[in-house]
Amino acid sequence: MSRILVIEDEPVIRTELRRLLTRTGHVVSEAGAVHEAEADYELDTFELILSDLRLPGAPGTDVIAKAPGVPVLIMTSYATVRSAVEAMKLGAVDYVAKPFDHDELLLQVDRVLREGRLTRQNAVLRREVERTYAVSGMVGNCTAMQDVFERVRKVAASPATVLVLGESGTGKELVARAIHEQSARRDGPLVAVNCAAIPEGLLESELFGHEKGAFTGAQAAHAGLVESADGGTLFLDEIGELPPPAQARLLRMLQDGEVRRVGSTRPRKVDVRVVAATHRDLPKRVQEGTFRQDLYFRLRVVEIKLPPLRERGEDVPALAKHLLEKTCQRLNRPAATLSPEALVAISSHPWPGNVRELENAIERAIILADSPVITPGLLALETHDHGLFEVHEVGESCLDNGATSDSLEEYFRRFVLEHQDKLGETELARRLGISRKALWEKRQRLGIPRIRA
Repeated sequence: MSRILVIEDEPVIRTELRRLLTRTGHVVSEAGAVHEAEADYELDTFELILSDLRLPGAPGTDVIAKAPGVPVLIMTSYATVRSAVEAMKLGAVDYVAKPFDHDELLLQVDRVLREGRLTRQNAVLRREVERTYAVSGMVGNCTAMQDVFERVRKVAASPATVLVLGESGTGKELVARAIHEQSARRDGPLVAVNCAAIPEGLLESELFGHEKGAFTGAQAAHAGLVESADGGTLFLDEIGELPPPAQARLLRMLQDGEVRRVGSTRPRKVDVRVVAATHRDLPKRVQEGTFRQDLYFRLRVVEIKLPPLRERGEDVPALAKHLLEKTCQRLNRPAATLSPEALVAISSHPWPGNVRELENAIERAIILADSPVITPGLLALETHDHGLFEVHEVGESCLDNGATSDSLEEYFRRFVLEHQDKLGETELARRLGISRKALWEKRQRLGIPRIRA
């Protein structure tokens, strides 16, 4: 049941429309002119406004500006191309010509209402996603990630070039997507390029394009990826692998907003926002002479550093649960849960591959699982010889900013005391997802004696 407002100065037509729409389950209100509708109703409470074009006092198209967000379907006896085009230019969703066929009118009304509902649902989902995941699906409550989210929000509104730093698998492309989606360029293209994945001999051509005959095999002119990103954002991943000639061309593009195809003498204007990312030490590469200093300074107008997963403390189990839910949906599997032992194993693992490694482990576990409970064995994590939940010296990390592992330490103590009389050390360590040596070291540190048979 939808609320529809009919604005029509002919009482007979207005009555006919009310009866037609009421019979199909809609709630219909009426007005004889735009000013009457504005005086009698809150226009933004309707799901559709059906208005005649020629009305006393003001044309029906005037209601479009008075009811922002509400679709307006214009009726006209003067169904010329010109009047239809003008109505659409002013924001009408469509028009219907009088005398209208009842079935055609109902089809148009149903279509407009359906599209309006989808638009509202998408808006609600987008708000929900933005409220739940501060930045483009990224999960994190620790101080370091909150700082990342805040910096993304600030830089997105500007045209500044951004340099994203972080280990492989920390989510640098997600940051680039978030910057693009929250910027004024969100309706433009986002073109992602892995500079390390393109052979050096083809990189300049792929990025900047080439003219016909520029080199052997160039049988036609080719627009590069930079031109493809015109009006949008260009994400250059692994920027540290860019060879010197391509560095010079990129610097020219950043300085002058121009790109010159390989084999061309004529520059082309482009409007591109660049977000670059690397896990390399760029200042060291500058010192070694493999990366241009002027390009480095051009790229790091704003710098965003992503913390490795091992430094994100209690974010790790929360992220694991999020990835588990998302992966189950993607693979069309029933909802699954992580066992307490699996959460311990996940929290204790150092994750050298960061979020990407965690996501792969979760996907592997879901594929191999025979039940909805994910156990440590399904995660197949490599064991490491450091103590469970050991806090490494990592500088300003999430662990240093208030996140503790007290609850997990307590779980370890309780699990060992409850099961050590029934399980051997090897099985205890397997259930906890750690090595026997790590179990022994943890016992020593927490003062949990081993029961002797």
